[in-house]
Amino acid sequence: MKRFKYIITITAGLILASCHKLAVTPLNILSDNAVFSSATGVTAYFANIYSSLPIEDFKYEQNNGFNQDWQNFYHPGALCGELVGPYGSTYDGAGGFGYWPYDKIRTVNVLIETLPKYASSFTDVQKNQWLGEAYFCRAYFYFALAKRYGGIPIIKTVQSYPAPINELQVHRDKEVDVWKFIEDDLDKAYQMMPETSVRGRANRYVAAALESRAMLYAATIAKYGSANFVAGDARSAGFVGIDASEANAFFQKAIDAAKLLDGKYSLYQKSADKVKNYTDVFLDQDSPENIFVKDYSLPSNTAHSWDATMSPRYMTADGLSRAYPTMEFVERFTSLLITNADGTPKRFTNTGDLMTGLEPRLLATVYFPGATLRGLTFDTQRGLYEHFTGTAAAELSSNPPNQQFRHLSGSTDALFNGKRIIGFTGVSTDGDDKTRTGFYVRKYIDYNKAQADCGLYKSTTSWIDMRYAEVLLNRAEADVELGNTSDALTTINLIRTRAGATLATPGDITVDYIRNERCMELAFEKHYWWDIRRWRIADQILDNTRYHALLPYLVLDENKYIFLRENEPFQRSYTFEKKYYYEPLPGGELNKNPNLYPNNPNY
Repeated sequence: MKRFKYIITITAGLILASCHKLAVTPLNILSDNAVFSSATGVTAYFANIYSSLPIEDFKYEQNNGFNQDWQNFYHPGALCGELVGPYGSTYDGAGGFGYWPYDKIRTVNVLIETLPKYASSFTDVQKNQWLGEAYFCRAYFYFALAKRYGGIPIIKTVQSYPAPINELQVHRDKEVDVWKFIEDDLDKAYQMMPETSVRGRANRYVAAALESRAMLYAATIAKYGSANFVAGDARSAGFVGIDASEANAFFQKAIDAAKLLDGKYSLYQKSADKVKNYTDVFLDQDSPENIFVKDYSLPSNTAHSWDATMSPRYMTADGLSRAYPTMEFVERFTSLLITNADGTPKRFTNTGDLMTGLEPRLLATVYFPGATLRGLTFDTQRGLYEHFTGTAAAELSSNPPNQQFRHLSGSTDALFNGKRIIGFTGVSTDGDDKTRTGFYVRKYIDYNKAQADCGLYKSTTSWIDMRYAEVLLNRAEADVELGNTSDALTTINLIRTRAGATLATPGDITVDYIRNERCMELAFEKHYWWDIRRWRIADQILDNTRYHALLPYLVLDENKYIFLRENEPFQRSYTFEKKYYYEPLPGGELNKNPNLYPNNPNY
């Protein structure tokens, strides 16, 4: 019987019987029979597969890969204008990190090929469930590859070792064929799996949700990719890019997959307080909106550091923050009223007064100056003026500002006439550990945790990899692309009702409107970086672009606050080259397999 090297954790009982002999198979080399003849063995095998799924969770870094430790502020949103933050350039993310999980795909293929040989050990229902999960997991790996590289080799069977080198050095497949392969695997998964599953594992509706996402990606790449990408041998051969004629079929498949979840999940609406309700969407373990989640725990040493790294040190036990929502992101929701009709800055008794009347979903997504967390106030302040006259525009047009009596400091200890120049939560100019935009991320922050528990490796909030709101947005986007505006309107208003937002009207339903709704609803959930790439607009919106901040100042002689819309103090510019729509194939893989050439254009 052939043996594979299974790097998995198997119950001790599977191996103890042979421990009394000297001539034994190494304990990390297990026969097919030891793994696939029992539910315990198959379950352990799946644990290895699920743990390696490329879920872009709290610990994911666009430039460094999965399971990165405490620096959870390395967020892809900071590459593209949702946030400003720690990356040095757009290429930090666009260049990728050489993701190439064919060892994991082989592990899945082993299960698909081998499990049927042990079918007599299980019921048909159990066998089909496992095979369905395997197809789901394989599709998940291929989705992660396709959105990075376009066409890559499709390997459906186990490659045996040793083998002639020409059999192992496989060629790339066309991008369109990879997306259709993903579709086929997810269709099989849907057909074979039951309606329910244990938490953290797939069922048929998890497969349908992933298919709605993947088919939307394929559709938009087909529709928008041909007109806005660079030429090259890989494009000419179809390894990157999809013919525009394929777009509508993919859009329809995204809609069909999304509709399979009708009546199976619902938007979270447990609280009448719209701000609290939306905040709790990301904290309630029993949310009816959750489709596929990833859990963490202290005993398993899998806890993350989101609470410690997305909030200021003033409100945490340790860690620091370095990624902050931009003014441009906030302005997706509304134009903040910070100036009077004559252009002079409005005066506020408290910074928190600015939040009055704002959409609840925005307030549940972003911490504004004046908001509170764990009994502490975001006393965010850029500095103070002894007095302020004239318009905001006149002040901001001067470099340096022409106002006399303006005081700035990077230290929270600095005072002027007994008044703190900046707040404990910033804005700071002597480091990156306080906001540079006036805002902090609120989404996924556990406001119930005591400050002492908000330290590195202490957060156990689950990551929601797929939730029902995304499926509705996938459907609405595909709908509007196909002209189904009535269905798109109904779907979008489900989301806006829950958000506490003004309902959309038929005249609102355009591609840009639906995209903006997606950006607002899925903010900081690691979609936007991929969305602007599949929409092929990244090179347009990131064209030596700088982002803005909303910076509060205390006017000392009035004892009032004003807000100025300024360039954020990082002064970082973002540029996206068209070649970045695809990442380069990993150099090490090209060296091992020259049949992977041509590399993606301009690499």
